[in-house]
Amino acid sequence: MWFSNKKGGCSPEKHCTLSRCSGTTLILSLLVICLLGGCGYRFSPAGEHIDKNIRKVFVDIFANRTSEANVESTFRNAFIDQFITGRRFIIVDSREAADAILKGSIESLTTSPLSYKSSNIAAEERITVTMELSFEEKVSSAVIWMNKSFTGTQDYPVADMGAKEASRKNALTKLANDTAERAYNSMMSGF
Repeated sequence: MWFSNKKGGCSPEKHCTLSRCSGTTLILSLLVICLLGGCGYRFSPAGEHIDKNIRKVFVDIFANRTSEANVESTFRNAFIDQFITGRRFIIVDSREAADAILKGSIESLTTSPLSYKSSNIAAEERITVTMELSFEEKVSSAVIWMNKSFTGTQDYPVADMGAKEASRKNALTKLANDTAERAYNSMMSGF
């Protein structure tokens, strides 16, 4: 399709780049306006719906309703790291110093085989976690965000018995980090 600003029209011999540039310029201009805040969309959620006075957060000790020892510490540490990385809040060491509190409990942690070796032994497994999470304002106990069945999964290869435990531990750490990131993004989005 050829565009023209002249009465005689365009032809393939006359490269009418002015109109093409104008269209490109228009698109780029709209993109710049959008990026500078004109359209309200952002690349990452910043928690605009959360009161600006809530700055200090305490991540409470997570309850562990599973048979997996110390899993609550792995997940709590992942959430603390995520709040630090997010930069919207400051992590504090006590409930008393906090404006808001993140509470969590690990309701279940299951492992299931995904694939098998020829000898009917698992070659790959999946860990699935289900958590109950709530982010609450300390003074009023008003719920800022809550999810009673937040889930995450992580797959990992199963080698010999010695390497299986190391592989599972690494997968559990990755699961905790990924779950904390997803939950934080959900909190900041207001979903």
